[in-house]
Amino acid sequence: MNGRQRYTEPVDVHLILRRETAAGPQVLLSRRAGQVYAAGLWHLPSGHLDGPHEDVVTALIREAREETGVVIDPADVRAAVTVHHRSPGGASRTGHFFEVRRWTGEPRIAEPDVCDAMDWASLHALPGGMVAYCRAGLDAYTAGARLAVDFQLPADSIAFDAGADRLRLVPDVTGQASSTLPDAVVVEFAERAVGRIAQWTDTSWAREESRVWRVHGVQGGTWYVKVHQNQRFHDGEVRGLRTWAPELGAAAPRLVAADETPRAVVLTAVPGRPLHGSVLTPDRERAVFHRIGALARRIHQSSPPQPAPAGTGPAVDKADRHLAGARSHLRPGDEEFVRELVRRAEGLQPLEWVETHGDFQLRNILYDPDAATGPDDLDVVVAVIDLERSEPGPAVRDLVRLSDAWAGRPDLLEAFLAGYGRSLTAAEQARLVIDAALDAVSGISYGAAHGDPELLERGLRTLARLRAEHRAGLSPTGAP
Repeated sequence: MNGRQRYTEPVDVHLILRRETAAGPQVLLSRRAGQVYAAGLWHLPSGHLDGPHEDVVTALIREAREETGVVIDPADVRAAVTVHHRSPGGASRTGHFFEVRRWTGEPRIAEPDVCDAMDWASLHALPGGMVAYCRAGLDAYTAGARLAVDFQLPADSIAFDAGADRLRLVPDVTGQASSTLPDAVVVEFAERAVGRIAQWTDTSWAREESRVWRVHGVQGGTWYVKVHQNQRFHDGEVRGLRTWAPELGAAAPRLVAADETPRAVVLTAVPGRPLHGSVLTPDRERAVFHRIGALARRIHQSSPPQPAPAGTGPAVDKADRHLAGARSHLRPGDEEFVRELVRRAEGLQPLEWVETHGDFQLRNILYDPDAATGPDDLDVVVAVIDLERSEPGPAVRDLVRLSDAWAGRPDLLEAFLAGYGRSLTAAEQARLVIDAALDAVSGISYGAAHGDPELLERGLRTLARLRAEHRAGLSPTGAP
């Protein structure tokens, strides 16, 4: 372009006329017909601005009346998403999609020369044969995006093709891009539990196969929707939420609904942020670990302890498999150290079983900084999330991964035990070393196989710490 010529492109508006039904939200679609672009395909009612005198809201109201016969008050127009689109032919345009939930009149085919059908379609089960541009706008809208780019390639079809989906969601000012929705069955399950959901935000951990979304309801309210990667995790989380989690009150999420078919749960939101990566003053850290100890005590005392089932103990039967996967990353002496611990584990007496969280580590413990009234306020609030590994076991099961957090900080261990209300027995200390070593080797093996350097390095650090702390080994009884 030279200084006398500027690039211009069309601006168009799209109407997301939305109604709520018992089967979920629906949007009005019209089928294009005649001598028009994308004839025979479904599209939203839409059109171009008539000229520089017309703003996008005025254009939307005019197009809605001309195409569908409905009358819309400008006060009922809501901005949904803007999409910068390029067609397979190479022409680009900017489309403003607007949501309208209140109008006057019954939608009808008002322009039969360019539309031969009009119908309501499920927002979460859109029909085939849609214009790719329209589908991109609706997908971006459903994902909660504010801006999206949909630049098709020359070989792409005008009709939407899931195999050639060019939609790219642009992050908003928070730096987060909205993600795609879960499967329709999960959306339906969640909305049966809490009502219509306005926004889904993927909050899954990068290395976990389980998926977690934070959802906001149309009428307000925030929940979490979680889909488990297997039946064991689903059963563990549901059981924990129904047994010991209620004993914690506000320090754990509540189970709103569960469904085994998609292995999904809806949970209440718990305030706070994960302690993993948090930077606190030493005094505040000690206060936090004191509260974590009290939280662990409440979990373990939520039901009376029971004798350990026959044949249970450290997971030594998996040691050979995990050592084989970790061997190429182990340092000299690591494998011998682990095998010696496995040998000594055979002489340990079984520990009583209690309810356990199963993955009690800083990333699954929330700290609410807003609960403090000032920097010197040590009345901290913590809560626990992610119960999918919850099952009965020895109490030290919950200290295996947490113990890394107080490595080199005896003051934090002392604070935890003060909150826990007792010290560990010698047998528990012995079992903790063995279980921590086996968990470290498992993490190294998994991290190596799945390209997770953080998990691999954490396992190596744990082994190095355990070897430094327990050079003399432990007796079969756990006595020093």
